[in-house]
Amino acid sequence: MLRVGLTGGIGAGKSEVSRLLEAHGAVVIDADRIAREVVEPGTDGLAAVVERFGTEVLTEDGRLDRPKLGSIVFRDPEKLQVLNSVVHPRVRARSAELEEQARGRAGAVVVHDVPLLVESGLADSYDVVLVVDADCEVRLDRLVRIRGMDEQDARARMAAQARREDRLAAADVVIENNGTVEELRERVRQVWEDLRRRAERADG
Repeated sequence: MLRVGLTGGIGAGKSEVSRLLEAHGAVVIDADRIAREVVEPGTDGLAAVVERFGTEVLTEDGRLDRPKLGSIVFRDPEKLQVLNSVVHPRVRARSAELEEQARGRAGAVVVHDVPLLVESGLADSYDVVLVVDADCEVRLDRLVRIRGMDEQDARARMAAQARREDRLAAADVVIENNGTVEELRERVRQVWEDLRRRAERADG
């Protein structure tokens, strides 16, 4: 089994790369998806968030109001750290469970899709670190034009993440995504072939 850490700054295209790798046959463990699951209504994760941030971060039907919470934590590094202290341990525990389920599959490539891989100091936890990279102007444009974010909010979210230089320094493989979707697909195909060969060698 080959353990791969996949990361990239917001707007770089990490989610698309994750989807393409999954289509090629990778087992994808998506930290963002798990992060949503661990704060669903009825979970101890949601109770812990409410304990720290109050009921104002809940919607009327008792779910987490993500835009409201995001507007609080992405402008205050200390509050972001508090939120991470609630969510990250629960995400790690669930990720470990899912990885254990994949263990034993010959030549398995397990991709951990982790937005804050560098910020959390997790780079050394993986056999290979993939970083999806795009110019800051390209990322900002995607966030505002495609995702419909307010520019100030988009800039705040970008600033809350690791510096681009730090992500690139942690990378074993960089997937550059300033171009077309077709160019990205071809680059991911090449990377997948490399990962498959590494996984076969790892299984000996």
